[in-house]
Amino acid sequence: MLRIATRGQIFSFDRPVVMGIMNVTPDSFFDGGKYQGLASVLEHCQKMVSDGADIIDIGAFSTRPGSERISVKEEKERMIPALKAIRKEFPNILISIDTFRQSVAAQCIEEGADIINDISGGLFDEEMIPYIGKNHIPYILMHITGTLEGMHHEEIISENVHQKVRQFFENQTNKLLEYGEQQIILDPGIGFNKTIECNFGLLKDVDKYRINSLPVLIGISHKSLIFKTLNITPQEALNGTTVLNTIALLNGADILRVHDVKEAVEAVKLVAMTKK
Repeated sequence: MLRIATRGQIFSFDRPVVMGIMNVTPDSFFDGGKYQGLASVLEHCQKMVSDGADIIDIGAFSTRPGSERISVKEEKERMIPALKAIRKEFPNILISIDTFRQSVAAQCIEEGADIINDISGGLFDEEMIPYIGKNHIPYILMHITGTLEGMHHEEIISENVHQKVRQFFENQTNKLLEYGEQQIILDPGIGFNKTIECNFGLLKDVDKYRINSLPVLIGISHKSLIFKTLNITPQEALNGTTVLNTIALLNGADILRVHDVKEAVEAVKLVAMTKK
């Protein structure tokens, strides 16, 4: 299970954790542009906290196919005000920052963030791994292949997905461990550079790519493996999201990253009852 040491505190959980997504982007695939003003951001955060979120994950750079590649300056201008407002309003909540840029990560940690959630697993910014390693910052290490521009169409994995994801985790984790003990969370990167069949395979066999008994995060909320399989829209994929989150929990997931916190929290509670 998850244990996070941050800001002089230790957060320990004896159950799977729910991470609520707070996008402050105008163009994310599911909720882009929905939470632009600080009042709207805080209102949504309040709902997620009330619904049982353990972590708020703030993202200011959309990684959906075809999204705009914004500058570091613009990412910070979107991110920092939201972070400051959320930290002030919710001083005890764990805050994760969804960024692959070291300079954004460093400023956010200085402003009170707790976790860095890097979709590139340290590949897109060579300064990220040394920064995280030297400072022992809680770090979500996501698997990806290719480049920033080609993250959805380059080097698509169609076979041996568990082996390839595990090897990536071993390589990147070893780089971090050169700096001493770390706080690493593994994310197999469902929806990034993998066929739909491989994405489902990663949900089915979590322990095939888990290394060092590290916690595993699953992020499938409203993603294409759901809406393409069911021939629906992302907005219609809540039921499918809940079904797959439940499967992920049954198969050993430690964190669910979701847009819909209430439904995920209910899944956690119900699955827990089947394991008593």
